[in-house]
Amino acid sequence: MRKVIMGNHALSYGAMLSRTQVISAYPITPQTQVVELLSEMCADGTLQAKFIKVESEHSAMAACIGASIAGARTFTATSAQGLALMHELLHWASGGRLPIVMGDINRAMAPGWSIWTDQNDSLSQRDTGWMQFYVSSNQEVVDTTIQAFKIAEAIGIPAMVVLDAFALSHAYEVVDIPEQDKVDAYLPPYKPYARLTPDAPCAFDGLTGPEHYFELRYKLQKDMEKVPALFDETGREFEKIFGRRLEAVEPYLCDDAEIILVTSGTAGFTARVAVDEMRKEGIKIGNFRIRMFRPFPFDAVRRVLAKASKIAGLDRNISYGYHGIFCQEVKSALNGSGSSAPVFGFIAGLGGRDIMAASFREIVDIVRRQDKPAEEINWIGVKK
Repeated sequence: MRKVIMGNHALSYGAMLSRTQVISAYPITPQTQVVELLSEMCADGTLQAKFIKVESEHSAMAACIGASIAGARTFTATSAQGLALMHELLHWASGGRLPIVMGDINRAMAPGWSIWTDQNDSLSQRDTGWMQFYVSSNQEVVDTTIQAFKIAEAIGIPAMVVLDAFALSHAYEVVDIPEQDKVDAYLPPYKPYARLTPDAPCAFDGLTGPEHYFELRYKLQKDMEKVPALFDETGREFEKIFGRRLEAVEPYLCDDAEIILVTSGTAGFTARVAVDEMRKEGIKIGNFRIRMFRPFPFDAVRRVLAKASKIAGLDRNISYGYHGIFCQEVKSALNGSGSSAPVFGFIAGLGGRDIMAASFREIVDIVRRQDKPAEEINWIGVKK
């Protein structure tokens, strides 16, 4: 079935097709329509799930944790300050190895009070032990949500599906809605290794002494390291059933590129337009879009970017006192890889300011003029 739907509703359909059993969420712009549609689906019987209304995002995640411990497939969604309010419990979800899936509609953090997009809300949670997948189209929203449940439940680690506010959340695109029986074949019912039940009473997440805590964190890290291979495996399986490939990274015209743009989110699709334009002018440009940010795709980054003479990382975020977060991760990944390509850091689009094809042309002009970065941060589109 093909439908013209907004990105928020694509997230709702992904959760519905995954046969989510418990949904708990608190409305916050620009996420609200996600849970509004899911509440309607629960009310009219389209989705056989329990919708739990709560007084805050902190409570929403607490409800999801309880439901997941009891063995239910669980979903929530949020944005910005709402995600920040969940922070304490994100550690509980990952430390408890609970495969909760959450949609985060990227919204700039306040103050100044904003409802528009940048990535600082999700990237502020990068060390909480959640997988993070950044999507660039409404089709990817549906598909990645389904895949996120499959990966999360296979490895016992929660996952965020992250999409840009308004550029995706409120933008309408044609989306192929997968058939339910095919989704069921791809994503079987959740069977937890252990769950809270009166039939087999046990304790979860109790006091853990130094003799055990270190090993729990070691195991979480080692399982995170398995995710890239699992992402590829589940992506190939998805392609066999649905005809669409889901990959952790998307290189575009990178094989012979002298300059490779590193992007994420909707800026990754805009970059492709700019690459096509500049290719016609004989400029050898490529685009490397990162979809899976946590765990970080070290091998793919090193394999593709090692071919470039120069690398330009575009961030719609900032780590204050350092620079863009994707850029610093790329630099870290390339350290010791044998690549001598300089990495130029660019920041654009904070607070929802548009990133246009012309923005990438400006980036390429700067990179072509310099042998190495003259500044740690190059600001694109800022009014100085």
